[in-house]
Amino acid sequence: MSSLSLLYKAKDKNGTETTVKKTFLVPLSELYVEPGYNVREIDQEHAAEFRDAFIAGEFVPPLAVQVTEQGVKIIDGHHRYYGAIAATESGTEIPRLECKDFVGTEADRIAFMVTSSQGKALAPLERAAAYQRLSNQGWEVAEIAKKVKRSVADVNYHLQLLECGDGLIAMVKSGEVAPTTAVALSQQHGAAAESVALAQMDKARAAGKKKLTKSDAMPQFSAKKARRLVELLVDAQHARYGDFDHLILSHGTANEIQRILAAYCAGIALSTQ
Repeated sequence: MSSLSLLYKAKDKNGTETTVKKTFLVPLSELYVEPGYNVREIDQEHAAEFRDAFIAGEFVPPLAVQVTEQGVKIIDGHHRYYGAIAATESGTEIPRLECKDFVGTEADRIAFMVTSSQGKALAPLERAAAYQRLSNQGWEVAEIAKKVKRSVADVNYHLQLLECGDGLIAMVKSGEVAPTTAVALSQQHGAAAESVALAQMDKARAAGKKKLTKSDAMPQFSAKKARRLVELLVDAQHARYGDFDHLILSHGTANEIQRILAAYCAGIALSTQ
């Protein structure tokens, strides 16, 4: 049976363009996690999957690391690291983990954590935190988008998510409010978004719901009534008297128009209570 090592050693004969990029086996005891560095929150179930993989002797990709004065800092592979620790604690000794050097700036390291396909997918708030780190380092939105291979709209949306306020962000973390709903509430209600969300969440719970949908949080005016209003106003004529503009309504339409407008105003009031 051949291998990449044998293929590489015979490159002068076989003409392969295969090259070598070394990985290293680092003692588990020499690896460390910097508190708060990983943009992903540790998912114990995901770490347990790696624990089981180590116990079963399955292939686990190498960690990306950086050598510092404190030891070997993990840049990517936190769940693999905690999985190895759990495997050791359960009786399967994992003396060393395969690691590779991460070469690049701090911005490169943050972008790598965002774009890495090895780790668990980032939650919206985790992605937002990563973008905010880059923003704090002076990166413009367009530069961040290019760095993490996402759209400018995606970066703007996630940064807006962090501006929703602690209460609304807590509701996003708990799963009560979707990130998109939180951003929409914040854009519509500003500083009052949290109180609106809490009030609407109480109504949703009373209706037996566990999550505040966008339609619950931001009730939409009846499309049927909106169309009817257009129908009633289509024949109205414009007139100007002094400093004021007037609409001259068709005969018999005023009462129905007023009822539709009153219903609209009542809906707006309810959504902010």
